[in-house]
Amino acid sequence: MLGLIAGADGRWRCPWAAGCDLYTDYHDEEWGRSVRTDDAMFERLCLEGFQSGLSWLTVLRKRTAFRTAFADFRIEAVAGFDDDDVCRLLAEAGIVRNRAKILAAIHNARTVAGLPTGLAAHLWSFAPDREAVRSRPATLADVPATTAASVAMAGDLRRRGFRFIGPTTAYALMQATGMVDDHLVGCWVRPSR
Repeated sequence: MLGLIAGADGRWRCPWAAGCDLYTDYHDEEWGRSVRTDDAMFERLCLEGFQSGLSWLTVLRKRTAFRTAFADFRIEAVAGFDDDDVCRLLAEAGIVRNRAKILAAIHNARTVAGLPTGLAAHLWSFAPDREAVRSRPATLADVPATTAASVAMAGDLRRRGFRFIGPTTAYALMQATGMVDDHLVGCWVRPSR
């Protein structure tokens, strides 16, 4: 089941990173790296929600347009979006124009205000101890779609009013923001320890 793949540069990577420069760059420079600021975490949360039901490549291709349309995912700015902004976003061909996902992003920005520690710190509170629960996936079959931590995160966020966040989306967020390390063993990005 899909182990490492050698890239054109001779580096061994997780197999999903092969075949497309956008995937390779995202894998090498961003996926699994620690995200600790609220606005950066909000961007990842929104993009994971927009990806639901679509390929991640679709979101990566539209990422620049998403950033422009959503005020660089500044939480305070998105929380202030109104009906005119919703209409603007629904007309923006460069993003995923799904009304429910757009409304969820705006609603979630407003909901962040209710988190006393801020978004990033709150989400990181669900991260497992990386040394105690050190994942060592050798193939993609060894990488879970959900974990107890992602179920807990999604449940907490939904109780607080967040939308478009389930356990699978929460786990993808944990992977993307460095809360867990699911780079396959031998991947050049994965720390050797």
